[in-house]
Amino acid sequence: MERDWFAVGWKMLVVRGVIGMVFGILAIVWPLETATALALLWGFWALFDGIGLLAAAFRPEARGSRIWLVLMGVIALVAAFFAIFSPGVAAKALTWILGIWLIVRGVFELVGAFTRKLTTTPRWLILLSAAFSVLLGILFVANPGAAVVGIAVFLGVVALMWGAVFVLGGLAARRELNRSETSSASLGPQ
Repeated sequence: MERDWFAVGWKMLVVRGVIGMVFGILAIVWPLETATALALLWGFWALFDGIGLLAAAFRPEARGSRIWLVLMGVIALVAAFFAIFSPGVAAKALTWILGIWLIVRGVFELVGAFTRKLTTTPRWLILLSAAFSVLLGILFVANPGAAVVGIAVFLGVVALMWGAVFVLGGLAARRELNRSETSSASLGPQ
């Protein structure tokens, strides 16, 4: 079981970690470009999703849901068009939608904290989570441009830390591999 981690190969873990750290540094240094790139990636995903939905709408087995598939496909294509040709606006719009979602989520958490019988999670923890969700949502809605930059920097920090974990894991795997090879070589043929 513990050999599964080492089966990936320590070099691959280090390479993945270095790539993650480079991405993290780039996202922190250029947050606007990172947000634009993420909006573009989402735009291309929406484009392919829209094309797939439209293709599915005209398959023979899509009789009852054809209208919905066409509608969703067209919406995806319109969203893709805006995200690809105006990624900055798309990133701000997605941040605004995320802000609204956080506010709604916080309100539901707040209501749930007082209406449900709590068995495992303390009420104060749910209230803290609700307050954090609402506060973050309000900040996102009030200034989506700054929120986009904040999200990009946050992703950069996470990628940087994740990359460091992979590098350290790879180096630990290398050390363990060297240790096991040394101990099996010292035993020699019996």
